Amino acid sequence: MDNDIWSWDRAAAVLPQLVETFLQVTLVATVVGSVIAAVLGLAVAMVRRLAPVWIARPVHWVMEFVRMTPLVIQLLFAYYTFGSFSNLTIGITVLGIHYAAYMAEVYRSGIDAVPKGQWEAATALSMSRTRTWRKIVIPQALRTTVPALGTWVISMFKDTPFLTVIFVVEMVTRAEEYGAQTFTYTEALTLAGLIFLAASYPTSVLLRRLETRLARY
Repeated sequence: MDNDIWSWDRAAAVLPQLVETFLQVTLVATVVGSVIAAVLGLAVAMVRRLAPVWIARPVHWVMEFVRMTPLVIQLLFAYYTFGSFSNLTIGITVLGIHYAAYMAEVYRSGIDAVPKGQWEAATALSMSRTRTWRKIVIPQALRTTVPALGTWVISMFKDTPFLTVIFVVEMVTRAEEYGAQTFTYTEALTLAGLIFLAASYPTSVLLRRLETRLARY
């Protein structure tokens, strides 16, 4: 039954719009942004570990700058600087770079956690640096960092509404647009929140189980 606070008719009308926007924008931004962040973060961590100081230090400063400045400022700066690209492309790229700065620290801690004896054993076996990293260091580092990386992916997912500052119509923006048209926001925003919860909570549970499972090895 509908009332002044909640209308099932309005909820049924807005739900398909929210789901469509979630799949086409919010989910795409999260998945592609996460891939960028994971790959770039690992590259940054390896550069800081392997590159000469004159390369590693500036990379560290850049990542610190990214971590210490708000995501909204980064989005606006990229939007006004690289306006020739689509707004969604800019938003995804900024999300990826922003979270790469955090993931790089996760990777770094995972690499530092690899026992010194593993490095010494690889040297004793005359393994090349590339083989040492590919066969010994990275697999062990990933085992300890996957849960933390997953947490940052969830954080990125929840930060996708910030894309509205560069005029990307993501799920929350779509809910606000529907509210402005009907002068009622309760149904649209509630459903948007439930969709976020339905997508992030199972992921969080899986990450906790994965962390428990990895701890056994």
